[in-house]
Amino acid sequence: MKCEISEVGNRQPSGRALRNAMRVLSVAAVACVASSTVQAQSFKVADKTVQAHGFASQAFLLTNDNNYLTVPTDGGSFQFTDFGVNASSQLTTKLRAGAQFFAANVGQLGQWHPQVDWAFADYRFAQPIGVRGGKVKTTLGLYNETQDMSFLNTWALLPQSIYALDLRSSTIAHIGADVYGTLSTKHAGAVSYTVFAGKRPEDMQGGYVYGLSRFNTMSSYAGNQQGGDLRWSAPGGFLVGASFLNQQIVGLGTSLRGTPHREESKKDQTLQAFGQFVHANTRVDAEFRRSIRNQFTVESNTRVDADGRSGYVAGAQRLSKYVEVGAYWSQYIPHWDQDHAAVDNHITDRVVTGRFDFFRNINVKVEGHFMDGYGATDSIHGFYIQTNRNGFKRKTNLLIIRTSFAF
Repeated sequence: MKCEISEVGNRQPSGRALRNAMRVLSVAAVACVASSTVQAQSFKVADKTVQAHGFASQAFLLTNDNNYLTVPTDGGSFQFTDFGVNASSQLTTKLRAGAQFFAANVGQLGQWHPQVDWAFADYRFAQPIGVRGGKVKTTLGLYNETQDMSFLNTWALLPQSIYALDLRSSTIAHIGADVYGTLSTKHAGAVSYTVFAGKRPEDMQGGYVYGLSRFNTMSSYAGNQQGGDLRWSAPGGFLVGASFLNQQIVGLGTSLRGTPHREESKKDQTLQAFGQFVHANTRVDAEFRRSIRNQFTVESNTRVDADGRSGYVAGAQRLSKYVEVGAYWSQYIPHWDQDHAAVDNHITDRVVTGRFDFFRNINVKVEGHFMDGYGATDSIHGFYIQTNRNGFKRKTNLLIIRTSFAF
C-alpha cells in the first residue's frame, strides 16, 4: 500500500481531509515533547506504594465509501478518541489491588461516558493457584485483556473479526471472580489456566444497543457469564491455547411502537482457538472463533439462530527501534450456513500497518484497510445503516492514522 492519502478510495479526498490527517501528526509532535517530561507516577497511601499510569489515543479515519464504526469517515473524521487512567498497589506479598477509569468517543459510540474499566483484588496463594474478584478483565484469546492498550499493539485497529471495537466495553471484563494459575515444567514450558464466572457489564453506549436503536430503545442489556481459558507457552517462542465463554443475556427496552421489548439468549457460546510464534523481532498470530447465539424475542414469540465464524492471520516485524511493520488478513462470517460470498454475510479485511515509535511514550500508526462486504445488518461489526442512509457499498478502503501516548 502506498502511504499517500490519495490512494485511499476512488475519489480524491478534500483539502479538509488532508488537513485533518496533518492534525494527527501535529498531535503526535506535541505528545513527543510531553513524553520527555511525563512518566509513570508513584505515591504513598499510608505505607503502601501506589503506581499510577495513563494512556490516550487520537485517530483520524478516512474511507472512500461507507461510514465505519459510526464515524463519518467518508469525509475524514477525528471522532476517535479514548483515554484511561489506572492505579494499582501490592498490598501484601500475595495481595494486589487496582482499578482503571476509561472514557471514549468513537462516532456515536462511547459518547464520553466514564466507566470503571476494571477494578479488582488479586490474591496469589502460589504460582499454581490464585483468585481475583471485582470487575476483572476477561481472559479470552490473545488480546482481549489488552484491548485498552493500543500502545502495546502493532495495529491501529486489532483484527475486527475477533476484537470488534463496537463491543469492547461489554467484552473486555466481567463482574465476578476468577481462579487462575500457572504450572511450569523444566523443559516443556508452562501451562496457564483461568476459570471465571460473573456478569457481563452493561454498555449502553456500545454497538449492540446502538445497532438495535432502529427497532428498540434499550434500557438494559446484560446477563451472566461463565468461561475458561487454557494455554501452553511452549519452548521456542510458541504459544497455543483455547478459550470458552457461555452467556445468558437478557435485553430489556421499548419498541419504537411503544410496546415492551424483551430478548433472551437461549444459547450464547463462544469457542476460540489461538496460536502465536515470537522470535527475536518477528511475531506471527492466528485466531479462530465460533460464536453460536440462539435469541428469543418474547413479545413476538420468535427465535433467531446464528452460527458465526471469524478469524485472522497476522504477522509483524520490528525493523528498528523506531519502526515496526505488519499485515493481517481477517474475515468475519455472521451466518456460516448461508452463502459466504454474499456481500451481506461477510467482511474480509486485508490490512497493512506501519508503526513509528518516536519516544518511549509515544507512537504513531499509519494503517490501510481494504475491506470487502459489510456483514449482516445486525452483526455489529463496524457497519451501521443509521450512519449509511444511502445503503452500503461492497468495497470499503479505510486509512487510519492513530497517535497513542502512555505514561
